[in-house]
Amino acid sequence: MLKARHKDLHPLLKAAEWLLIMVVCMAAVFALWQVLPVNHASTGALLLFQALQAIGLFIVPPFVVAYLWSDWPLEWLHIVDSRKSKTPHCAHCLWGPRTVESRKTGRLALLSIGIMLTALPLINLLVSWNEQIRLPESLSGLEQLMQQMEAQADQLLQNFLTYQNGAWWVLLLNLLVLAVLPAIGEELTFRGVLQQLLVSRKSKVESREHVAVWVTAFIFSFIHFQFYGFIPRLLLGALLGYALLWSGNIRYSMIMHATNNALSVLLFYLGTYVWDMTQAQLDALGTEHTWWLTLVCTPLMLAQVYAFRKGA
Repeated sequence: MLKARHKDLHPLLKAAEWLLIMVVCMAAVFALWQVLPVNHASTGALLLFQALQAIGLFIVPPFVVAYLWSDWPLEWLHIVDSRKSKTPHCAHCLWGPRTVESRKTGRLALLSIGIMLTALPLINLLVSWNEQIRLPESLSGLEQLMQQMEAQADQLLQNFLTYQNGAWWVLLLNLLVLAVLPAIGEELTFRGVLQQLLVSRKSKVESREHVAVWVTAFIFSFIHFQFYGFIPRLLLGALLGYALLWSGNIRYSMIMHATNNALSVLLFYLGTYVWDMTQAQLDALGTEHTWWLTLVCTPLMLAQVYAFRKGA
């Protein structure tokens, strides 16, 4: 009876309930953080806090609301694909429906990785253009504040990536904490919950779904509070939203998101400890003297997006 009341709530009330659960979970994370016997100012402890925050704020709440709002929580979050395979069973075929579906899953997963690998130069170019945008003189104070926030976030990220002089186990830890956990959590939160709440319960028409994808992408980009990466992150969010919309399974947007995050971690590690390249040089791939990378990779990316759409 209690669960039925939650399922029948208006989307706005569901959003309020979801936000309340996020606040409670985050309060629990802060309470746990305060009692942990660690040096809270150390880089290792801050990495731990990043992991706890990703779990408490972005991973746990989606599962809680999915349980409250649906009798099939994993299907509601699109972790399990509720759509039946269109592949007919053939008693005389060597490959049964399950194997054919597995091949499709593997193909879409590889396309998800390939899309993000070939999107990197274009993302760098868009970031470069975005950084040239300047706010009006009347908002100069806000612009300086945003620049300071981004500088602090970049410094914290650099501290994580250079922790223990880039030991191999730190690289693996950073891939988990900075790439995998945020990808899982943010996709469950934005694509798994928010994008669905923005689609009307009674009118799941295609135009409404497109609006939900772009509004979610806007909020996804805005919530990072990094103005100079807003446009590329908006487009990335839209791509992740369409990956879910086309495939019906959130695993592919998670793979894309994790690949994008992992590229940043791996390129920093390789540039710092193997190639002797600065972060500025890595960020410039696809711009200025390497503009040809964007010219070559963008058509490859678009071709893979088309193949993903058709294969899904």
